[in-house]
Amino acid sequence: MSDTKSETAFRTISEVAQALALKPHVLRFWESKFEQIQPMKRANGRRYYRPEDVALISSIQHLLHEQGMTIKGVQKLIKDEGIASLRAARANMKAGPQKPTEQAALTPAQRSQLEAARQSLRQARLLLADDET
Repeated sequence: MSDTKSETAFRTISEVAQALALKPHVLRFWESKFEQIQPMKRANGRRYYRPEDVALISSIQHLLHEQGMTIKGVQKLIKDEGIASLRAARANMKAGPQKPTEQAALTPAQRSQLEAARQSLRQARLLLADDET
């Protein structure tokens, strides 16, 4: 964010827009689509975003712009799994890709399905090879 403000400071719509490379009207639009984004509004109507709001907006931006989700998809994700799931996704995004040893192991059912798919692909490859000769 800004070098002159602390991490816990409130941000104006211009500051958030600049920090996230968004236009202010996009932030206002997202406020209308995601009820979880609730900046403080002063009597003059000026918006002030809390650090949690900025983190949420950043997560939504990542899902929409980088993961290719739709607004409805993100809304459903929030409804089904809660804001905490967006925070977790954001934390994973910052942590980077996992090492293979850190990835969750497959269940026996998943392993069986993958093995069946692999076998089907081998058979298809053999059929295609036969057609070429």
